[in-house]
Amino acid sequence: MGVAAPNGVGITAFTDAIKTGLSGIHFYKELEDLNFSCCVGGIPPVSEELKQQYLSPLQLRNFNSSGILYGCIAGMDAWNDAGLPMNGPGDPDWDSGTVFGTGTSGVEKYREAIYHVDAGNVKKLGSTTVLQIMASGISAYLNGIIGFGNLVTTNSSACCTGTDAILIAFERIRSGKAKRMLAGGCSDHGPYIWGGFDALKVTTYKNNSSPEKASRPMSATASGFVPGSGAGALVLESLENAIERGAKIYGEILGGAVNSGGQRSDGSMTAPNSTAVQRCIKEAVEDAGIHADEIDLINGHLTATAKDATEIKNWSEALDRKGKDFPYIHSLKSMTGHCLGASGAIECVAALLGLKNDFIFPSLNCEDVHPDIAAIIDTEKIPHKLIETDKLQVIAKASFGFGDVNSCIIFKKYTG
Repeated sequence: MGVAAPNGVGITAFTDAIKTGLSGIHFYKELEDLNFSCCVGGIPPVSEELKQQYLSPLQLRNFNSSGILYGCIAGMDAWNDAGLPMNGPGDPDWDSGTVFGTGTSGVEKYREAIYHVDAGNVKKLGSTTVLQIMASGISAYLNGIIGFGNLVTTNSSACCTGTDAILIAFERIRSGKAKRMLAGGCSDHGPYIWGGFDALKVTTYKNNSSPEKASRPMSATASGFVPGSGAGALVLESLENAIERGAKIYGEILGGAVNSGGQRSDGSMTAPNSTAVQRCIKEAVEDAGIHADEIDLINGHLTATAKDATEIKNWSEALDRKGKDFPYIHSLKSMTGHCLGASGAIECVAALLGLKNDFIFPSLNCEDVHPDIAAIIDTEKIPHKLIETDKLQVIAKASFGFGDVNSCIIFKKYTG
């Protein structure tokens, strides 16, 4: 796996961050100067020196796409973590491919291009503009670095993007069409992508002076999400293939499901259809071949909006579990903010780190649990501190996105 998250770049730093409850959310004067209501956000700490460890001077020249940068870092780290070689000259790796998603690509590069065009300087755009602003820029860059010969594509389904990418890769392997797949999601940072959410009034307008308290999933005092950015990446392969080559195994994907509520009933362009959400969760459990009682932990979508209580209700009804019988549940967004198209992939990396290393990371800033949530589940099922446990066996992770789309994955601890 690989990750570039607001609270840690690289598996080691990210693991330490989520175990200790380190927030990656900071105040940005640029947002205040632009009259944003939400002046906090999550941006991975990537220095110029770190960039040069992944990309050549030629690649970095005129490189102005933060999402592709984060995706390359996470993707390359995942491939290296899996002990797989970067292909040199010659044939590509016909058995390997990538599904690497994004919500938007090269927003800053696109802005730069607009200024050049409006000034009549189209010839100054440079040769990398198209590669950075095309949606498939991230999968194209990773393909050139690693050398895939199988499916190479980019998916986009709003906040479900990263989770969907993993499920698409999973199905590619399950069908026997690939031996291994690099799957993930990435997202740009900055005002030109975050501004639309600020205008929608779905981002928090409170806590600009205390950014680490701003992202408050499941809290009674939550006032909207904190925008974030970054990338997460996972290498998937069949268990047989992984065992044969002695691969590091973080966990197993038992199954999953994707669907849509069609923007009908209580669903809309920006809100999920509860019936569809519950169907998605139930279908994922069925596809995984487990019973709902076997789920020990839910890695929720939980964005710190008014829909958090609805999400808890949907989980409770889909799994037919409530009160003390409800699984543990937490939200990584309390530390990273909502990383948009990257969120599902980053959160899957976090879930698998806990599964392999026997811990449940804390959910921050929800000591004042929303009363509608407390009425459904035992609030002790929301961990405010790190829980170290060898009882963690099955995790359900879900994402719900604009457009009324849903995805859910079931992970299981690998015991050999």
